[in-house]
Amino acid sequence: MTLLLVALGGAVGAPARYLADRWLSARLPGAFPWGTFAVNVVGSLLLGLLAATAPSGLVALAGTGFCGALTTFSTFSFETVRLLETGRPVPAAVNVTASVVVSVVAAALGWRLGA
Repeated sequence: MTLLLVALGGAVGAPARYLADRWLSARLPGAFPWGTFAVNVVGSLLLGLLAATAPSGLVALAGTGFCGALTTFSTFSFETVRLLETGRPVPAAVNVTASVVVSVVAAALGWRLGA
């Protein structure tokens, strides 16, 4: 049953990530990967909140499934490498620093809000 909940959450989270990324990319010009940054921060906040408040079934569905598919470390890593390869070291450094710091703060904030 838990596997089914995770799969269902992931089936919603992955398209949500794609749509959020496309929507933000169309509205925020430039090299910075705003879509990936946004979904990682929102997903971290939501996961922190869920971990503090939700029963295990909801954590499997919305935490592991939805948030796991919504957030994306691989895309974050690839976009950072792409920024470096195209001669944009400052946006790459900002992406790494801001993504890690803001996402960890968001998770802690979510946990705090839920506690």
